[in-house]
Amino acid sequence: MPAMTELLDKAIEASKELPAELQDELAYMMMKFVSGGQEPYMMSAEEEASFKTSLEQAARGEFASEERMQAIWTRFSK
Repeated sequence: MPAMTELLDKAIEASKELPAELQDELAYMMMKFVSGGQEPYMMSAEEEASFKTSLEQAARGEFASEERMQAIWTRFSK
């Protein structure tokens, strides 16, 4: 992976001093720029909480059984 340029590194370091709302706005603009103008997907608070829970479950090794996965695939593959 290419290294970050010195100028971009300086800009990111300087942005750490901004209030959180401005950091988020800057991050949003950067994401839109690097994605070719596409609006970045922003998770809702509920989605973020669900994602965090999922990561915690995975860290504990809590996964769906083969039987449960097969039932899901059967149900939604119609």
